[in-house]
Amino acid sequence: MIDSQLRTSGVNEPWVLAAMAALPREDFVPEAQKAAAYIDRAVPLGNGRYLAAPLVHGKMLAAAEPAKTDKVLLVTSGSTYLAALLGPLVGALTQVDAADVANGIAGAPYGLIIIDGAIEQLPDALVGALADDGRIVSGLVDRGVTRLALGRKAAGAVSFVALSDLGIPVLPEFAAPKGWSF
Repeated sequence: MIDSQLRTSGVNEPWVLAAMAALPREDFVPEAQKAAAYIDRAVPLGNGRYLAAPLVHGKMLAAAEPAKTDKVLLVTSGSTYLAALLGPLVGALTQVDAADVANGIAGAPYGLIIIDGAIEQLPDALVGALADDGRIVSGLVDRGVTRLALGRKAAGAVSFVALSDLGIPVLPEFAAPKGWSF
């Protein structure tokens, strides 16, 4: 995984590689999926949830640049793998399942929010939970293509910059309302 997926795709930060090398992915998937824990695509966890590919998590960590001074909110997608990677790297980590975001976010504001999946729209609850000048790392869905993106909050709004096209599992909880356009 380190040499064939991460390094060859530009994830070369020693702290990211060390964290991912030390944490066995097979401990975070169902028994039937253990043999597939290191493949270069999302691993199904059941109930429409996935463990993202190693490259997705490596690039998310590199983009987030977590620090011991960070108070982090992690929006999970059915797996605790990214939380286990992040925990030792940050000062405080709070997790919330994507399905529970609509119920509100406790402990705000957060200087860093990481969404373990791709979203069509950023919920107001997450915008409100992010501190001014805080950063957010997520996948974004744009016309069916998922991209890793880094966002920053200024003047009460979050603006994203796409970093790279990646196959990131889509979180249905953050789908844009369906509409018709001409």
